[in-house]
Amino acid sequence: MQTFDVIVIGGGHAGVEAALAACRMDCQVLLISQNIDSIGQMSCNPSIGGIGKSHLVKEIDALDGIMGQAADAAGIHLRILNQSKGPAVQALRAQADRQLYRSFIKQTLEHTKNLTMVQQSVDDLIVEDQTVIGVRTHIGMAYYGHTVILTVGTFLGGQLHIGQQQSAGGRAGDKASNALATRLRELPFRIERLKTGTPPRLDGHSLDFSKMTVQPSEALNAYFSELKGQIHPSQIPCHMTYTTQKTHDIIHEHIEQSAIYNGNITGQGPRYCPSIEDKMHKFPDKSQHPVFVEPEGLTTTEIYPNGLSTSLPAQVQTLFIQSIPGFEQAKIVRFGYAVEYDYLDPRDLKMSLESCIIEKLFLAGQINGTTGYEEAAAQGLMAGINAAKRVKLQTPLVIQRDQGYIGVLIDDLVMRGTNEPYRMFTSRSEHRLSLRSDNADLRLTEIGYQHGVLSDKRWQAFQDKKELYQLLLKHVMDHKLEAKLRQPEIKINQLLGEAEIEKFQTVITQVETDIKYAGYIKRQSDWGKKQQQFDKVQLPDQLIYQDIPSLSHEVVEKLSKFRPKTLSQALKIPGISPSAASIIDVYLKKQFSLKSEQQND
Repeated sequence: MQTFDVIVIGGGHAGVEAALAACRMDCQVLLISQNIDSIGQMSCNPSIGGIGKSHLVKEIDALDGIMGQAADAAGIHLRILNQSKGPAVQALRAQADRQLYRSFIKQTLEHTKNLTMVQQSVDDLIVEDQTVIGVRTHIGMAYYGHTVILTVGTFLGGQLHIGQQQSAGGRAGDKASNALATRLRELPFRIERLKTGTPPRLDGHSLDFSKMTVQPSEALNAYFSELKGQIHPSQIPCHMTYTTQKTHDIIHEHIEQSAIYNGNITGQGPRYCPSIEDKMHKFPDKSQHPVFVEPEGLTTTEIYPNGLSTSLPAQVQTLFIQSIPGFEQAKIVRFGYAVEYDYLDPRDLKMSLESCIIEKLFLAGQINGTTGYEEAAAQGLMAGINAAKRVKLQTPLVIQRDQGYIGVLIDDLVMRGTNEPYRMFTSRSEHRLSLRSDNADLRLTEIGYQHGVLSDKRWQAFQDKKELYQLLLKHVMDHKLEAKLRQPEIKINQLLGEAEIEKFQTVITQVETDIKYAGYIKRQSDWGKKQQQFDKVQLPDQLIYQDIPSLSHEVVEKLSKFRPKTLSQALKIPGISPSAASIIDVYLKKQFSLKSEQQND
């Protein structure tokens, strides 16, 4: 009987990163998936990156993960978001070819040393003395391992909803992991339900693109991976259109038939990626909503209408789709649906993502309450690393909040938990000025090397880049250029010769931004120290959060519901960012000052 070092259950984005990370650390790994051909599948929108998410992808890449390389190899439409804003919040987003992405992942796995893959469904965890020692599959096969990583996505007790119709499934065409869900509920986990959804897919031949706004690919030289070993495929445009009043009337007329509103779904959905029904309900005064018309690949005519996630009946989906400009003759290839699934309270995890309840069991991805490929991959990477370190009896790798968005993600989950699908935003980090996309490798790659996570190829590429960075920084200091560079209008290219620009091309952005941001980063560090004082800031019971300017609707809603006693407690509520805490702190000081002045008068 073969015993593996690490058993990974699930072949999604979390499972792939977990398996590859453990293999890189010279562990014998077993990856079990219901369907080998769907490993690396992009279940919803075929895109990678975006605000906050691209930072995670760059950090995954810095630790030698695969997501960035796969996105580069499959990216058919590339854009830099927030170009008018500072480097800290700029983000690369790639629309990907589903088949190219999945193929890149599968080929990489098939050529990975130390990895075994099997196509089966896991029905049971083999647990002895509150320690997992293996798994049992639906055909009775038992596999034993020193550690087990659960990355089961939306499959755990998954239920698909279209109108009144319900069926078991983790996604359309794939069965749910119901036996495993039942088994986990027999163990002392805290388990709740969440939901997510997807829009209908359209036949591109049936759309009139002349009625839409074209969005060309515009970042052909941008890459997620620092290795830059992949050549981007052919680039094709995306388009944009909008819902109409007729669209809204149709949805309002049939909204009670939506699974979200007819009582069939009890799980909380993603706040930042709502269904079209939610948009109608929450924003009744808006006359239109944008629809991003995104191709699914180079060799398919299927179109992903981003912004139209729905669980309305199929007939209603056809009606409202055909009320949108350019969609008048649209043919639906696959109908949209909602999926409801189990997740385990992430507060029952250690910072290593090992369970506090069952030893040697690690959890990563949507089972921890997150949403998004990037969030799942980041967790999978860390779970794979720490499962390998558990096998080797080594101290786990924990990325701190000031080191990376991966640290923010895991710290938020483990310390605060979540009652809605968690999505990464730059606003979640109090250190976002120093946690930029362009410096992810300078922040994390050396840490990865120290923990044995990197391939030789990755480490050598980083050393070469770091040497260039240090040379350019020395050149700037030796020639006393830093004072000029701190001026917003001065760019480093203006101060270098052509030969120097060519030589230092890969590190120019990092050096320039580090110098320009130096003062801001210091203030950010001071702010981190200030947070330690938040325990002393009392929040009055009578405080009306609606009266505080600049607080978002979400923040007001959550603070009014939970009524924390201190700012420190407020920061532990999911969705309450450090910037929101700062706004409240300033408001309270102003109120105290006004009250003192009135008393003195």
